[in-house]
Amino acid sequence: MKLILRLTVNVFALIVVSYLVKGFEFDSLFAAIVTAIVIGIVNTFIKPVLQILFLPLSIVTLGITAFLINVLLLWSVSFIVSGFHINSFLTAIIASVVLTFVSMFLNKLSDNN
Repeated sequence: MKLILRLTVNVFALIVVSYLVKGFEFDSLFAAIVTAIVIGIVNTFIKPVLQILFLPLSIVTLGITAFLINVLLLWSVSFIVSGFHINSFLTAIIASVVLTFVSMFLNKLSDNN
């Protein structure tokens, strides 16, 4: 049940970002759902490996590398999922920041504690 709630929150966050950020687009609701699933898989399996590999560089750059890893992973998902489009790298940067804040806000709202 918690997984379904988290997926729903993530899909809603992606849809909110698509309304707020020009160039961050979905062709359908199904594309948003698939994108949320793929982002979840990427963040679970690929992101930790990249963060460990680039930890020294991330320390030297005071976390900018960790931020860029998030941006690159989000942008790469747009190449994997058909129906999800990010027009430019700058759009991916802006969308990553907005998605972080929208997701944090929605996750706080959905917490039952």
